[in-house]
Amino acid sequence: MNWDDVKIKVQYLTPKHALSRLVGAFAAARAGVFTQLFIRWFIWKYNVDMTEAVEESPKAYKTFNDFFTRYLKADLRPLNATEAHQFAHPVDGAVSQLGPIKDGRIFQAKGHDYSLTELLGGDPRDAHAFKNGEFATIYLAPKDYHRIHMPCDGVLRKMIYVPGDLFSVNPLTAANVPNLFARNERVVAIFDGEFGKFSMVLVGATIVASIGTVWAGTVTPPTGKHVHSWEYPASGDQAIRLKKGEEMGHFKLGSTVVLTFPADTIDFDDDLGPLSVTRMGQVLGERDD
Repeated sequence: MNWDDVKIKVQYLTPKHALSRLVGAFAAARAGVFTQLFIRWFIWKYNVDMTEAVEESPKAYKTFNDFFTRYLKADLRPLNATEAHQFAHPVDGAVSQLGPIKDGRIFQAKGHDYSLTELLGGDPRDAHAFKNGEFATIYLAPKDYHRIHMPCDGVLRKMIYVPGDLFSVNPLTAANVPNLFARNERVVAIFDGEFGKFSMVLVGATIVASIGTVWAGTVTPPTGKHVHSWEYPASGDQAIRLKKGEEMGHFKLGSTVVLTFPADTIDFDDDLGPLSVTRMGQVLGERDD
């Protein structure tokens, strides 16, 4: 058994929910010098570029969560996907995988794929629009900016909380844990766009303290044992409309976003592939007309 095998085995044995909630409690606490020491260690450990942050000094952050969800300076992530036919990268991160959804299955890593229906919470009606469409899976490393933005204009129609495990979502785990993104805790947001529906799946992971959205605040924790869903109107004063580039959610401690689109909707940028670095606002792809 090699060291990578040991790391995977430890994840199966670790009480991941309890650990994540414990870390989450500390991340939310105003622990004074302990918070400051941890923030400074984290910056050093993960080589976080604080010159990009609105507040560059670690002293500006009273909790670790405040630091982790820090805002970036306004001019550093311009929306370059300005044309109506262009889709924008929703996050800073790196592409894990992207490509076609084949017969309702999404590619995870060599030897592993998973069910689109399971990813979206188990209702085949939610998955139907994307059955033979396209997907992009983007991994957010600890050093990255952890606010999530819209790839295109959309009207929110449904949010789904799906309980699950909290495995790490790093590349090693993705290559070794079957069904990873459809087994971890997640929040699914399904939108109507000009071209049809699209979904954004915010996947939890080990020590992810919470997942939140701009319309509902913190969705998890608390966690539960059952799938919960909320539906939203398509029009009227209560409709939730978000423009391309607008913030739609956040992670407190990092994770992964999975995007799904209907068939014949998006042509991903030719330069994108596994391990491609992404920057929020850059061109993800163009309408497949």
